Amino acid sequence: MPRDIPVGNGSLLINFDSSYRIADVYYPHAGMENHAGSRFRFGLFEEGSFGWIDASEWSKSLRYVRDTLVTQVVLESESRGLRLHCFDAVDYEANVYVRKVVVRNLRSTPREVKLFFHHSFHLYGNAIGDTVLFDPESRTIMHYKAKRYFLIDTAIGEDFGVAEYACGRSGMNGAEGTWRDAEDGQLSMNAVAQGAVDSTVAIRVPLAASGTETVFHWMCAGERYGEVRDLDAAVRKEGPARLIGRTASFWAAWVNKQNDDFADLPDDIVELYKQSLLIVRTQCDRDGAILAANDSDIQYGHSDHYSYMWPRDGALVGDAMDRAGFHELTRSFLLFAHRVIKKEGYFLHKYNPDGSVASSWHPWIRDGQLQLPIQEDETALVLWLLQRYYERTRDLEFVRSVYHRLVVQPADFMCDFRDPESGLPLPSYDLWEERQGVFTFTCAAVYAGLSAAAELANLFNEQQRRHRYLKALSEIRDAMMKHLWMPAEARFARGLILSDVGLVLDPTIDASVFGTFFFGVFHPTSTMVESTMAAVREHLWVNTEVGGVARYVNDSYQRISSDIERVPGNPWFICTLWLAEHMVAKASSIEELHTAITLLRWASEKALPSHVIAEQIHPYSGMPLSVAPLTWSHAQVISVVRNYLDRMTILRVPMNGKWLETGTKNTRGTDD
Repeated sequence: MPRDIPVGNGSLLINFDSSYRIADVYYPHAGMENHAGSRFRFGLFEEGSFGWIDASEWSKSLRYVRDTLVTQVVLESESRGLRLHCFDAVDYEANVYVRKVVVRNLRSTPREVKLFFHHSFHLYGNAIGDTVLFDPESRTIMHYKAKRYFLIDTAIGEDFGVAEYACGRSGMNGAEGTWRDAEDGQLSMNAVAQGAVDSTVAIRVPLAASGTETVFHWMCAGERYGEVRDLDAAVRKEGPARLIGRTASFWAAWVNKQNDDFADLPDDIVELYKQSLLIVRTQCDRDGAILAANDSDIQYGHSDHYSYMWPRDGALVGDAMDRAGFHELTRSFLLFAHRVIKKEGYFLHKYNPDGSVASSWHPWIRDGQLQLPIQEDETALVLWLLQRYYERTRDLEFVRSVYHRLVVQPADFMCDFRDPESGLPLPSYDLWEERQGVFTFTCAAVYAGLSAAAELANLFNEQQRRHRYLKALSEIRDAMMKHLWMPAEARFARGLILSDVGLVLDPTIDASVFGTFFFGVFHPTSTMVESTMAAVREHLWVNTEVGGVARYVNDSYQRISSDIERVPGNPWFICTLWLAEHMVAKASSIEELHTAITLLRWASEKALPSHVIAEQIHPYSGMPLSVAPLTWSHAQVISVVRNYLDRMTILRVPMNGKWLETGTKNTRGTDD
């Protein structure tokens, strides 16, 4: 199930599902640890009848206040005559989550409603040894274990503190949880429970005829009792409404700090772009890791999740954010990469947000022979990002400080990690993490990484290194044309697959061949690139009403349809937007540039109402599949928009105070 509205600050991350239930609570890292045992429920009792908000009687609209990370949720029940306007925020600085609920009585008679907030914590990700208690001194609920404390508080008007509560066992020995206790409209007032536990608090809300009343519910996260008590005291002193207001103001200022001119981009695309910046920010940990996704439901049936830092995803996301002007995120990511890269000059498969090595399915041995369990494109793209970061910021001192570990060591590794006969990189795993071999995408990434290394070596006048890197990347480019280009099909192959008999050409049409132009190996208007991308468009477009581009022909991951002719695989946002990247890169007129808007609009239409974008979507219904949000999907939107605006600048020249179109093309050559 997708996460429709994530809110976070890089340390505390809260995810809501489509039923407006809290599904994930990550702390103290975005993506690590997840303290949510099951969904946190939200319900109410009125006129002798109880109901949870996730029931079908409630219509739901889950969005954000525009240009912010404050939610704007509208819940309405015609049968109950109630409308709830809810606003959720995680303070941009303090580890405090606040919910504001404005309850509107749609009837012309006064009445009382009681709101119920349920909390299902499994601290450190498991239910063993948790404690929940009512703290009479602060009139709050406290969940704790070891160095993880979560304090729950409420307010209505000037009345702060929890008045009605239940602390109980959950999910053991037949105990369903305190949420069941709530369904008669009364809570047990049990003050402590230990083991697998949950809690529920209630607030009485008197409503005048056709009147409204405002209620607040918040949660403070910390490592010590005193820490969460201090946070709670600060919320009470400042007022939870002001906390939400200042958080909204901060994010509005943050996302608009560049004061960009969006030229002729439609408003819906601009809105998707800005919300993508904000959503990406929720997936960035304060210690520098950029997480792939934090939708924990993927772990059911997969025994794992996406809450990891893949260097590839991180580099591409970091580049998009850097182009958008958020250099501090990119710098933080590069520092993280500097800490975790192996001294031999390569990155492993993926990492946890705290920098520890994450789970992997890449073996260290094959057929009795030692091998590196890596995806070489991940190493190359971090180096590529560093050079692009320097181009934009001229942060020479930073580059100097990471030069040896993030430039020299990985570039030397990539030069050496090649077949001496072909000049191609040695086999590693592909970007889809499904097969081992030498892939067009990987080769293009290594070319880009070595090109970046040559530029940075020249910066420090290390000419011997520079010439070595230039020689290696030239050999890789020549080898790509010799071994990966298929003249009869007039396109690049996916790659060379490692088999029992050695490397065998894999002619599968794969969207990742966009790397041939995106990473600068070949010009986007060259015959080789044009014919390759035409094959991607022809064979990987999903021929249903949903549309979009599949990863490759006969993609089985999360497969919905067996009709390979019409549905070669599920539509992926990144793959569809790679087509847009090519449209932008090759545009020689504004009219040609506008063709990319069609695919940006496709992404906008297939996003959730909150603008959250999934990894892939159902080829017939268009509903999200796999994880949502996928950070890379949002970064790809950002990338296309930035490239569109850059290309627009090239295609228009000022004359007599007006902008006139020019047909001037990039003159880097055709590379046929």
